[in-house]
Amino acid sequence: MNHMRHVIAAFAALLVCCPAWGQWRPAKGPLMTRWAKNVSPDNVLPEYPRPQMVREDWLNLNALWDYAIRPKEEGQPKEFDGKILVPFPVESALSGVMKRVGERNRLWYRRTFETLQAWSGRRVLLHFGGVDWETNVWVNGKEVGTHLGGYDPFSFEITDWLKQTGKQELVVAVWDPTDRGHQARGKQVNKPGGIWYTASTGIWRTVWLEPVQKQDYVKGLRIVPDIDGGEVRVRIDRFNPAVSGKVVVVVVSDGGKTIAKAEGKAGAEIKVRIPDVKLWSPDSPHLYDLKATIMQGGRAIDEVTSYFGMRKVSIGKDENGVTRILLNNKPLFMLGPLDQGFWPDGLYSSPTDEALRYDIEVTRRLGFNMCRKHVKIEPERWYYWADKLGLLVWQDMPNGQPNAPRREGEVAGAKDSAKQFERELKALIDSHYNHPSIVMWVAFNEGWGQYDTERIVEWIKKYDPTRLVNCASGWSDAGVGDVHDIHSYPGPAAPKPEPKRAAVLGEFGGLGLPLHGHTWQEEKNWGYRSFKDRLSLTEAYLRLLENLRMLIGSPGLSAGVYTQTTDVEVEVNGLMTYDREIIKMDAARIREANRKMYLPPPVLRTIVPTSQETGYTWRYTTGKPAEDWYKPGFDDSSWKAGLAGFGTTGTPGAVVRTKWNTPDIWIRRTFNLREDLELHSPHLFLHHDEDVEVYINGKLAAKASGYTSGYVSVSLSKQARASLRPGGNTLAVHCKQTGGGQYIDTGIVDVIEREER
Repeated sequence: MNHMRHVIAAFAALLVCCPAWGQWRPAKGPLMTRWAKNVSPDNVLPEYPRPQMVREDWLNLNALWDYAIRPKEEGQPKEFDGKILVPFPVESALSGVMKRVGERNRLWYRRTFETLQAWSGRRVLLHFGGVDWETNVWVNGKEVGTHLGGYDPFSFEITDWLKQTGKQELVVAVWDPTDRGHQARGKQVNKPGGIWYTASTGIWRTVWLEPVQKQDYVKGLRIVPDIDGGEVRVRIDRFNPAVSGKVVVVVVSDGGKTIAKAEGKAGAEIKVRIPDVKLWSPDSPHLYDLKATIMQGGRAIDEVTSYFGMRKVSIGKDENGVTRILLNNKPLFMLGPLDQGFWPDGLYSSPTDEALRYDIEVTRRLGFNMCRKHVKIEPERWYYWADKLGLLVWQDMPNGQPNAPRREGEVAGAKDSAKQFERELKALIDSHYNHPSIVMWVAFNEGWGQYDTERIVEWIKKYDPTRLVNCASGWSDAGVGDVHDIHSYPGPAAPKPEPKRAAVLGEFGGLGLPLHGHTWQEEKNWGYRSFKDRLSLTEAYLRLLENLRMLIGSPGLSAGVYTQTTDVEVEVNGLMTYDREIIKMDAARIREANRKMYLPPPVLRTIVPTSQETGYTWRYTTGKPAEDWYKPGFDDSSWKAGLAGFGTTGTPGAVVRTKWNTPDIWIRRTFNLREDLELHSPHLFLHHDEDVEVYINGKLAAKASGYTSGYVSVSLSKQARASLRPGGNTLAVHCKQTGGGQYIDTGIVDVIEREER
């Protein structure tokens, strides 16, 4: 990439840009990152934007452009409103504008550039990394093309519209209905709040020019690693496949040394045997370099460089016959944050490439091995860093359309925009196919715009058989794809693995902590669960992870996605603050807990069964009992007998067998321990809604406030553990209702750690 920087520097002087660069300043936004100070009109995202298909010559058009906001029905303005720094969305501080456009207006851009003499006789391609949403482009007053879609890169050949010499004018018009339309838009809305965020209208990824040969050039690459066959299969798409007499030569190198070479026809797979294959994984993200050249008569017509990783992702059985996610044919638990990719100063656009890399570095440093890229598609350089640093990625297709009814299926009328959604879905797979980091496509999220799920999943599986497919993360599972994905806040919880689908927890956690001076607004910040300091937040996360680990062995959880990488606007559930200045938890403790998740899961031996599967009888009362109600010798014969769990129908995760709808309930049962039973680490297995205190043989075993949405493990106090004895024992519980649903059930499990594999 160093050569690229030299090319950019040499060409920069030839660009004719808008005057008054020195007068540019970011708009005054609510919060800025430390990278914002490195952004200027002559140094804005200068890196080559397409790391998997690189050419030597290119010209970056990121800089100050003219902009204007006009009513949608009006034509190109004669006068512009001011300057905008491309490629930052017009609503962002780094654009220098920070204005809302809205569905009734159109955003106009204009700039000039000069063609380069060295490019004479070649075709010139104009590339847009991403523009949200409807884009029209003119060169020297002639319209060259239109594009619909906010996330996929697109290009126009502009050779025939260029003048032979002098300044060339480029004009771009963008219309974006945001949430007034049914197009894929993710979490962008006109009125942000809660889990919905500010829109990113217009150009938001790098714009650039590239010369290619008139006769022919490489239009695309598809690289398929085959670790079982010890080879990589490469397909080259040419601009002019009808011209005969040409071959494509593929060269693979490792550490600068050529290790394999093959040639074949364009459009057909070229198989390259890889000696002594080095596998790509989070622990060892090894990448091979690749060069593809179109040759004719011994002369190179066009050449591009790329890279790939030898990795495989699949579904299979572990040693116990449980369906798991396999990486390189071995089970690997995947743990990572929900990553939404918003920036306080650039919104959809990171201020710098260093900032883009930083999020992935922190994710890896904290001991995570994956992330779920949530209803947003990043610039290719984000995935480049994921490839380089070894981060597995579940990639969402951004949603459009209104939400489907929760747990009730799909959106009625979604087919109105299906053609566009499916075009953008295909573009997502095409443009990101070669990244080894991406291991799963997520078709829908929580029913948002969900339709024709079975058909969509079947199409993805056929179009890209090298990756897993998640039919719907949370809520509206259609029983298809490779995983059954549920959401549980704060959780954790797990579905049961199926013969052909692994069980995953697509979202959990959401532990919130606003830190003064690092929030989008001073007050009224929001989190699923709120904490007052970093210590209590860390402790809560560690408890979540302890319970998550219990679910790996039984029922057989394969992955967990914690909400989330950073705070986003008023949502303060991040591992980091929105400005990325502070990692909110104790990083060393979080890393240790996260890395423990990849060890063999513990064995859970039931001591006292819960009523999760079968109802067990307890004595209970809803009237306040005598003071010694929790002691072993207490006479509870006057209490009622009922099957657990106790609560009200509709309480999340509850299996209600005995109705309890009063403010308090007290329950008791006895259980026996065998003489020869060796206890390792007994825990309560507890589902409570809300506040609860549990006693064993008259000793306080645990207290907890709030609620859970499923069963969680809770360590016993030393006194309660010491009180356990062979023969008869007493378990006594008091639960207090404070609001919403209500439920109580508990048992005891012994947690037995296994030796590390």
